[in-house]
Amino acid sequence: MRLERASSVASRLVVVAQSPSTNAELRELSHDRASWPHLSVLMTDTQTAGRGRLDRTWETPAGTALAVSVLLRDLPPGARERGWIPLAAGVAMTDAVAAQLPGRHVGLKWPNDVLVDGRKICGILAEATSDAVIVGAGVNTAMTAEQLPVPTATSFAALGAEVDVDRLLADYLARLAGIIAGLGSGAAASALHADTTARCVTIGRRVRVLLPGGAELGGTAVRLDEDGRLVVDDGRAERSVSAGDVVHVRPV
Repeated sequence: MRLERASSVASRLVVVAQSPSTNAELRELSHDRASWPHLSVLMTDTQTAGRGRLDRTWETPAGTALAVSVLLRDLPPGARERGWIPLAAGVAMTDAVAAQLPGRHVGLKWPNDVLVDGRKICGILAEATSDAVIVGAGVNTAMTAEQLPVPTATSFAALGAEVDVDRLLADYLARLAGIIAGLGSGAAASALHADTTARCVTIGRRVRVLLPGGAELGGTAVRLDEDGRLVVDDGRAERSVSAGDVVHVRPV
């Protein structure tokens, strides 16, 4: 796999034949700070034990999806700014996918799932280490319609498109790196808030949010607050959600 454009953006790019979890593997490798600097990337097209939110696991047919993990070391000092990292990754991947699917509606389901025409093509999981953040993205590339795990999923192949992996990665990494580099400034944070809001297809939708601990919140997603949290109006009050699994409720 020739990845010349992506390699020119990443500080280090390693492609492995397969991995149980690129996030878990990169976490172990990241202990060697000299060998794995900021914006190092580990990727495969065969991940055998991927992980998502709420500790869900999945396996995709070999060669049908990209698993890309990015190591972020040069981080803004404040916890508030770091809280934007998952959303930053979502914005970056939304733009990278949209560039290759002209004519399709590509949007961001809060906090960082990428949807094409309402169906999920990419999921993102950010995990903190002691001194870094690892952002993992799983992109459905060559999965056929029959191989898709759920009816609400899609892939480039199912959409009749052939993805340019090198361009996709290069666009994603460049956008992500640029956003992260600017997170310490107020202007950049405001721009990210605006960019996320503009791409977020969750705003204005009826939603169910499965919260950590098992509680559930239902209502209408009305906006993102200043920290990127999803504000849900449950009919009695507005509540800001910082973490949770969001379901878009389809009209009956």
